[in-house]
Amino acid sequence: MAWFYLILAGLSEIVWAFGLKESHGFTMLGWSLLTVFFLIISFGLFSVSMKSIPIGTAYAVFTGIGAAGTAIIGMLFLSEGVSFWKIISLLVLLTGIIGLKLVDGSEPEKDGR
Repeated sequence: MAWFYLILAGLSEIVWAFGLKESHGFTMLGWSLLTVFFLIISFGLFSVSMKSIPIGTAYAVFTGIGAAGTAIIGMLFLSEGVSFWKIISLLVLLTGIIGLKLVDGSEPEKDGR
């Protein structure tokens, strides 16, 4: 379930990042409320996921999903530039996220306490 929560947290990050842009500096009430709501949801889900996913992996995946998703949304809906290298970079980022998921749990636990 932790990975499910982490993915939802990353997707929620995309929503609040888009809402932040559309709120125009929190001057648009509807977008501002949506942004704050998804900020709370995003960080809540992220914190729950870190109960069983290592912080380094969780944070990289959380921010990676948010960054890649927000860049894609920007290209699709906000007329942001699209280039070959931007697409390649996004694919590398997404490959890294998938790689982190695949290796999670394959390393022996270290009890440093």
